[in-house]
Amino acid sequence: WQYNTIHNSACKVIEEQTLWGQTVCRVWLPNQDAVVRVPRSALRPLSADLQPDVEAGRITYVAAAAKVAEVLEGSASVTDGHVLLAPMESNVIPLPHQIHALSRAISGDRVRYLLADEVGLGKTIEAGLVMRELKLRGLVRRTLVVAPKGIGTQWVAEMQTHFNEHFQLVLGDDISTLQRLAQGSDHRGTPWSMFDQVIVSLDSVKPMDRRRGWSAERVAEYNRSRFEDLITAGWDLVVVDEAHRLGGSTDQVARYKLGRGLAEAAPYVLLLSATPHQGKTDAFHRLMSLLDDDTFPDMDSVSRDRVAPYIIRTEKRKAINANGKPLFKPRRTQMAQVAWETRHHLQQLLYEAVTDYVREGYNQALREKKRHIGFLMILMQRLVVSSTRAIRTTLERRLAALKESEQQASLRLAGLENDSEISDGFDELYDMDGQELLDELLKSHVSALQSESSHVETLLDAARRSEQAGPDAKAEALIEWIYKLQAEENESDLKVLIFTEFVPTQEMLQEFLEARGISVVTLNGSMDMDERKRAHDAFRDWARVLVSTDAGGEGLNLQFCHIVINYDIPWNPMRLEQRIGRVDRIGQPKTVQAINFVFEDSVEFRVREVLEQKLSVIFDEFGIDKTGDVLDSA
Repeated sequence: WQYNTIHNSACKVIEEQTLWGQTVCRVWLPNQDAVVRVPRSALRPLSADLQPDVEAGRITYVAAAAKVAEVLEGSASVTDGHVLLAPMESNVIPLPHQIHALSRAISGDRVRYLLADEVGLGKTIEAGLVMRELKLRGLVRRTLVVAPKGIGTQWVAEMQTHFNEHFQLVLGDDISTLQRLAQGSDHRGTPWSMFDQVIVSLDSVKPMDRRRGWSAERVAEYNRSRFEDLITAGWDLVVVDEAHRLGGSTDQVARYKLGRGLAEAAPYVLLLSATPHQGKTDAFHRLMSLLDDDTFPDMDSVSRDRVAPYIIRTEKRKAINANGKPLFKPRRTQMAQVAWETRHHLQQLLYEAVTDYVREGYNQALREKKRHIGFLMILMQRLVVSSTRAIRTTLERRLAALKESEQQASLRLAGLENDSEISDGFDELYDMDGQELLDELLKSHVSALQSESSHVETLLDAARRSEQAGPDAKAEALIEWIYKLQAEENESDLKVLIFTEFVPTQEMLQEFLEARGISVVTLNGSMDMDERKRAHDAFRDWARVLVSTDAGGEGLNLQFCHIVINYDIPWNPMRLEQRIGRVDRIGQPKTVQAINFVFEDSVEFRVREVLEQKLSVIFDEFGIDKTGDVLDSA
């Protein structure tokens, strides 16, 4: 008997042969019940100090084998004949619905699913469990995660903490740096082959058709390094978080092209979205077609029954813990109507004047096929009912853009070019929040009306007078609601999360509330990760109110707050679900309340009608009724 250093185990020498000075032994390995040839130099005496290690390893091996054998006999870790290995060796104790999701995902050969659990149920954990399971079965080595920029770091942390899996985060600015490194190494000149597990931000790798000031060659090179090299890098598993963004509004949208490339880049695909259906059949069809082109060839193929086999979804009110108790308290939503009083007469007159301007400009824009200007017109109405500050700052920017265009004829051409760029990207409008839309559209220098500058100057004068006359009607309604909720909840330091669509309204609300002795912090899409974390910590530790835009609220876990006020209502009903989901999460000890402000006799009533129509489509095609959850429990 000898110790075999190659196989790290005890072995029995059966035969020894020497040829040309080299001695080779045939040995029997009892652990593997195999006979192999090894050089004599690889064998050591089986000394006393080696013996315990050999025995310890053998005991560990037998114990592990017995554990697996017991599982195979039909214990709780086997579902439909499938042994689930990932839960046994990860650092997380999965909840029942997460075990169910893992079991469903690996129940067949075709692992291509939409993980659509409601917000706050741990889809990231489910994706990590599926990845680990596929790795342990030897089916996956290279994994790509595509996520919105703001939550890439969160993905890295969760994969490391829960699964001991290291992922390389590659943001937009890193790609060119990594490309230079890859070209100087043996990684076939692409950064994507340097790491087996990568997380990228969605918008940094989507392809582009053209860009102002760029030659066709430069655009092609950009697409090659970020898009083409990425999808041809040999991934085994592709995971896309917030996957509803891939649907777009046509099949020419850059994000959909990225989705199509990713869907074809790997045999295993997981799309993650709490809100995959946003009320638009065509976008939902495009999303489902990424999982299976043959099953979903056209929009008529989208139905509740047909999509069900591809969707793994748990609803919050049905989720339970390991003891069978509900994970979530009930949720209450309520529509709160806001009206102009006599003291708000100037604000009401401003809304009516802006509405006349919008009607005229919108019709003119449609006649001239400038639909982006038409959208800008409607946005103006929404700005007035958001805040006088929002419409005033927008009118100032609009006037500056128009005057710049009038003063320099040469800029008109630049404006038209810029305009066509906006119009090309307009297919992604549905995915933009109000502030992104406003920033994008105010780049335009093109007039919707003849002598539009004078129209805007008149409106701007009215906005300034309205702002000086006193607080907005909606701001006054907000402070009344905060005091009312404080009394109902019997909490003098009640925490409230407020969502608005526009940064100027956010600034106004901070000043308005702080002037009344209420501590406020803000979050919006322009803040970096450190600033976001500081705002989150401040809200948790001392601030009573957090005012956030949709972009600012992405990825937040705010279980220490249970009141949400939607100061502005978005066109997209699933944005409301995402907002309320910031507080309605595992670990929320209280009943969540969401109050939706709607201005009487304004464009916001039309927004509400559109929301209800979209929620009806979601119910028909996805089988989920969210109306009570996001608009009004009653």
